[in-house]
Amino acid sequence: MKTQTKSTASAILGIGVISLLGLTACADDTAEDEAPAEGQEETTQDDGATETDADMDDDAAAQDDADMEEGMDPAADLVGAACGDYAEQVPDGDGSVEGMAQDPVATAASNNPMLTTLTAAVSGELNPDVDLVDTLNGDEFTVLAPVDDAFADVPEDDLNALAEDADALTSVLTYHVIPGQLSPDEIAGEHETVNGDTVEITGEGDELMFDEAGLVCGGVQTANATVYMIDGVLMPEMAEQ
Repeated sequence: MKTQTKSTASAILGIGVISLLGLTACADDTAEDEAPAEGQEETTQDDGATETDADMDDDAAAQDDADMEEGMDPAADLVGAACGDYAEQVPDGDGSVEGMAQDPVATAASNNPMLTTLTAAVSGELNPDVDLVDTLNGDEFTVLAPVDDAFADVPEDDLNALAEDADALTSVLTYHVIPGQLSPDEIAGEHETVNGDTVEITGEGDELMFDEAGLVCGGVQTANATVYMIDGVLMPEMAEQ
């Protein structure tokens, strides 16, 4: 009886061990099936990161487009009581506000019917030894541009004498050019011009004054410069002596 009982107990124990091993194996298989593979987890994370980056890139691109559209409005910074008259005189075409924004400043000025004398002066037409077109088109400037009526107010003898003196003409013309682009909010103050003398700009908005000259229309954008059309021809100290 004891031998049979011991055999029976051993058999029961054996069955129990086999059953426990089977349950453990099943549990391991189930855990392996449910756990994502290491490569799959990385792929999911990578996919999520890629989608997030793409969304961020799209948002950034949309913002850049909005900023570009805002910055591309050439009339956004116009100041001057006569800007309306300018728009009526040159409503469209290369010499208009929109047209000038497409070209570098000397080229843009040459298309503006209000700046014909200035264009002749900087392009060698008044004096073949004075040609500033490449210089003006080659960097960023703020240009104080006397309109034709401003040159008409200069006595003819004085204008002819200026045209015959290349050094004096160059000095006067470069006195109207300030390095860098200055917006209407930045332009008030004293600024060293390309000829080395200092021009004084006072007032604000429509009341801006450039030495003794008044504003016609300013904040006009070109491809490389900001232009302020003025109603007088400015004279540097050297030209006044």
